[in-house]
Amino acid sequence: MILELRHLRSLKAIEETGSLVRAAERLHLSQSALSHQIKTVERYFDIKLYQRKHKPLRLSAAGQRLLALAQRILPEVEIAEYELKQLAGEASGRLHITIECHSCFEWLVPTLDHYRKRWPDVEVDIRLANSFEPIKALCHEAVDLVITTDQVKHADITFEPLFEYQALSIMANDHPLAEKQWLSADDFADQTLITYPVEQQRLDIFTQFLGPQQVQPKHIRQSELTVMILQLVASKRGLSVLPDWVVNEYIEKEYVTARPLGEQGMRGTLYAAIRQREADHAYLEDFISLAREGLFLK
Repeated sequence: MILELRHLRSLKAIEETGSLVRAAERLHLSQSALSHQIKTVERYFDIKLYQRKHKPLRLSAAGQRLLALAQRILPEVEIAEYELKQLAGEASGRLHITIECHSCFEWLVPTLDHYRKRWPDVEVDIRLANSFEPIKALCHEAVDLVITTDQVKHADITFEPLFEYQALSIMANDHPLAEKQWLSADDFADQTLITYPVEQQRLDIFTQFLGPQQVQPKHIRQSELTVMILQLVASKRGLSVLPDWVVNEYIEKEYVTARPLGEQGMRGTLYAAIRQREADHAYLEDFISLAREGLFLK
């Protein structure tokens, strides 16, 4: 059979992300491999799934038919997979999660909402890694999964990539720095920087951007809540630096303005760290799969 579940998953990912590039990242494929999947179906049936001259990509009638099939079939497949795992005795367990970034709540909460429906017998807990070393806690089985931007070498720990992101500086729409295409470290020297209440050595803006240039903001203000940080920024109380997944919605609504850090931008990858010996546990694999889709589950 030429039409496979992977083709349906690819169509669904392209529709939800809006581009081949982001869909390929989500599916952990190269862009060429994803394009090859689509072209294989098109050649076999002698049809076009997309109107390629249209930007952004728009589905053809045939593509819409297959997308409707994907939206109907894939949830049923996921339910069947869960039931089979339940029959195999793999539907229960413990998933204690530690996160190293406050902003992770923006996508983790909808991910967990979906996860609990699919794995009701898995004990789920979540906490911030403010008062302990998360990787050490993972090794000692105090937690079961760590969400982190720092990939370290450890024989007993595996780091599963979730998605890439770009850190953006956000500011009031009429802030003088909004006239620049990108910000340098020196631009922060006379500014108030608004951050989460985290030690500087655990914030990328300091370790990767300001620190190497030996720049320190004039003032530092802290807030626990992302929405409060955004309000302070919009009220001209200072600048902040947040991942693109947090601020994209506010940028689109013109609530704040965002600029890259440096001419090339400052990018990173979010990982799920788990114990190597548990990497094949079904409820862990499914959480990681859902986490990779977390930005699209809201």
